[in-house]
Amino acid sequence: MSQTLASRVSCPVFNSQDAGYAPEVAGFNVTIVHTPEYVVAAQSASDVAEAVRFAHENKLRVTVQGAGHGSYVPVTSGVFISTRRMNQVSIDVASRTATVGAGARWDVVVEEAAKHGLSPIAGSSTNVGVVGYVLGGGIGPLVRSHGISSDYVSGFTVITGEGERVEASAEHNPDLFWALRGGKGGFGIVTEVRLRLVDLAMLYGGALFFAEEHIDAGLRAWVKWTEGADARVSTSAAVMRFPPFDFIPPPLRGRTLLTVRFAFPGSSEEGARLAAPLRAAAPVYMDMLGDLPASQIARIHSDPTDPMPTWTAGVMLTHVDQDFASALLRHVGAGVQSPFLMVEVRHLGAAASRDVAGGSAVGGRGANFVVGVVGAIPPLFQTAMPAAEEAMRADLKSWLSPEMTINFMGKPRSAEHYESCWSADTRTKLAEVRRKFDPHGLFANTK
Repeated sequence: MSQTLASRVSCPVFNSQDAGYAPEVAGFNVTIVHTPEYVVAAQSASDVAEAVRFAHENKLRVTVQGAGHGSYVPVTSGVFISTRRMNQVSIDVASRTATVGAGARWDVVVEEAAKHGLSPIAGSSTNVGVVGYVLGGGIGPLVRSHGISSDYVSGFTVITGEGERVEASAEHNPDLFWALRGGKGGFGIVTEVRLRLVDLAMLYGGALFFAEEHIDAGLRAWVKWTEGADARVSTSAAVMRFPPFDFIPPPLRGRTLLTVRFAFPGSSEEGARLAAPLRAAAPVYMDMLGDLPASQIARIHSDPTDPMPTWTAGVMLTHVDQDFASALLRHVGAGVQSPFLMVEVRHLGAAASRDVAGGSAVGGRGANFVVGVVGAIPPLFQTAMPAAEEAMRADLKSWLSPEMTINFMGKPRSAEHYESCWSADTRTKLAEVRRKFDPHGLFANTK
C-alpha cells in the first residue's frame, strides 16, 4: 500500500526498509524509537490531507511529529506524518504577526521577528517546535509578564479527521480554536499557526549561578523573594547536575549548581534593582544576568539543542514557603545523591493566571508554580528515576496543586493523571470538539 500512498502525495513516503525512514521518525529523545508502517514526510497541507484520507480509508491511526520534542511512547503502527519540512516562517510587520509552518522551531521565529524589533512569546528552548508547544499552552521565560504562549495565537490552519482543511480562529470554528489553545492533541493536524508578536528588542535577563555549598541559601532566598515579586519579572530556580562531558563549559562541567533564571522586559537599571536581593543571597559563582537582546532569549535557560536521552516529569504547586524549600532540599540539596539532571521550580501567576477573551483550554492557570524534573541516564529511567520522583512528590504533598499543565507532565502515570491537566468541564468540551473534527478517531489524543 505504500506505493498507493506515495502516488497520492507530492512528498517522500518511507517504509522501514528505506534509508530515509529512521532519520524522518527520529525525535529529540533518543530513547524513543518509532517504527510505524508508513512515514509521510509532508511538504504541504495537501500532503497532510491526502495522508489522513489514506489512513481513514485503510482504518489506520495517525500520528504527527514536528520538531520531535513531544514523544513519550514509541509509535509502532499506522501512518506517521512528519511535518519538519513544513518549516516556513513569515513576518507581517504591519499586523505584528508571524505565520509559522507546522514543522518550524521557535529559533527561526525569534530570529525573523527580531529583524523588526519584535518578539514572539516563545518557550524557554527555542529549539522546540512552535505548533506542538502552543497546542499545550506554553510556559516560557516571559510567562509572568506576558502570559501563556498560546494566548498569542490568532489562528490555525487544520486538517480534520476527514482530510478537510479548515481555519480555526475567533471568527471561524471558535470551538476548535478554543480547544487548540491548550487542549494538545486529537483534533486534527495543524499545518500553520498565526502568532501575535510583541514590541520587544531588549530585556534584562539571564541567570545567576550558586555553588553547591550555597544551594540552600540561594534557594531559600529565591523562595522568599517570590513572595513579593514584581508581576513583570519571570524567574525560576533549578538545581543542575552538569555531567563531566567535554561539551559542557569548563566552569560548569561536573558541578552541581543552583541557577536562578531571570527575565524582566524593562530597563537594565530597574532590572538590576529587582534582581539585587537574589544577587545578595549568597556568593555568586557565575553572574550571567544583564542586558540581553530578545533574539538571544534562549540563553536564559540554555537548554540543550542536540538530541539526547531524556526522562521528564512535573507537578504544579499552590504556593511555596521555607518548609517547601526544606522538603525539596532533602532531594536535591548539597551533598544529596540524586538521579536527577535537573529539578526546576518556575514561578507562575500574574499574567499566566489570566485567560484570553473567549477562553482557552489551557490547564493549570490556577497554580502558582510548576516543578519540572529531568533525567538523562537511560539505565535509571525504568526504576530509579520514577522512584526518586515519586518520593519527592510525596514529600511535596502539602504544596501540590490539583491542577496540571500538559507540557510539563512527561509521560502520564495513568489516565487519571493525564486528565488532571484539565477540569471536568474542560475535558467534556474537549471530547465534544474531538468528536466533531475527528469523528473516526484517527488521531491520538494522549502522550
